[in-house]
Amino acid sequence: MTAPTRRGIACMGNWILDIVHDIGHWPEKSDLVGISRQTSGLGGGAANVSADLAALDGGYPVYPIGLVGDDSFGDEVHARIARTGLQARHLRHLRRVRAGVTAHTHVMNVPGDSRTFFYHAGVNSDLAQDSVDLAALADAGCKLFYLGYLNLLPALDKIGADGRSAAYHLLRGAQAAGMMTCVDLVSSAAPGYRAVVQATLPAIDVLFLNEVEAARATGQPVAGPADRHGLEAAARALLAQGVGHAVIVHTPALALWVARQGTTVHEVAPVPPEAILSPVGAGDAFAAAVLHALHEERPAPEALALGCKVAALSLGGATATDAIPSLAELGDTARSPCQSGQAHIG
Repeated sequence: MTAPTRRGIACMGNWILDIVHDIGHWPEKSDLVGISRQTSGLGGGAANVSADLAALDGGYPVYPIGLVGDDSFGDEVHARIARTGLQARHLRHLRRVRAGVTAHTHVMNVPGDSRTFFYHAGVNSDLAQDSVDLAALADAGCKLFYLGYLNLLPALDKIGADGRSAAYHLLRGAQAAGMMTCVDLVSSAAPGYRAVVQATLPAIDVLFLNEVEAARATGQPVAGPADRHGLEAAARALLAQGVGHAVIVHTPALALWVARQGTTVHEVAPVPPEAILSPVGAGDAFAAAVLHALHEERPAPEALALGCKVAALSLGGATATDAIPSLAELGDTARSPCQSGQAHIG
C-alpha cells in the first residue's frame, strides 16, 4: 500500500508583537527624534512565517506553535492571528500562559534605510521541548517542521551535558516523527551564538541565515551581502558540521542554495527606496516562500525565485506581514525580481 502523502508545515518559535515606529533618522545619544508613524503587527519567526504561509494560501495546513502571554499584547496577537486566515482547529498548539507577558519588540524604522530592535522576551523564554506535541503533528501528517529563531529561545538554546542543545533534541524528535526540519537564525550578538548553532546543526535539514548570521555562526569572514564566495564558504562549513540537506543564505544582494552537490545562486534586483515602507520581516517572507517551495518539492532555482519575489513585495508593508500576496495573485511563481541569470558552482 502506498504511504499517504504528508501535507502541512508546523511553525514553532518566537511569537512577538512588533510595535513599529517610523523615524526620520537615527538620533545621536541623548538626542530626540520624532515618530512620524506607529503601527503594530505580528513579529518573530514562527509568527511571521505562519502568517505569510496563510497569506500565500498553499492549500495545506499551517500549525502555529508557541507561547503567548495572558495580557493585552496577547489579545492583540490572537486578534491578528484570527485575521490571517489560519484555521482555528490548528491553533491549539499556540498556548496562552496565565499571568505571562507576551514577547514584544519596539522597532525603530528609518524608511528606505534600516531598522533597530528593542526586544522583551516575555514567555518566549519558556518555550521548550514539551511545548509541542510532536506525536499529534505526526498523526496529522505534517511534512515540514520550522523553528525560528535559534539563539532567541533561551530554553531551547541551552546546551546540555551531552554537548547538544535542547533544540537539537526537539528537532531530532521531529525528524523521528517523519518531518523535515528547517531552522532560521537570528541576527543577535548573544554570547555563545556560534556554540548554540554548532550544538544544533546535525538535527537541521535546512538552515536559513543571512550574511551577518553566516559570519557569526561559523567565525568565517563575510565581507558583506554581495560576498558570494564568503557566503558560500560559510554555508559549506555549516554543511560539513552537520546540516543535512541545504544551507539557504539570503541577503539584499544574493540568495544562495548551498547543497553538497552544488550551489544555486540568484542575484537580487535592487528595490527602489521609495518602494520600501519597512524592511521588517523580509527575511521571514523569503523563508516562508522557500518553505512553500520545499513543501511542494520544487527545485532550488524556483524556490529561490519565489523567495526573492515574496521578500521584495513584503517591503511594501508597514509590518512584517502586511504586504504578502497569495500564490494566485503572484501568477507565474517561477519568475521573480531576482535577475534571470543563475550560477551553479560546484
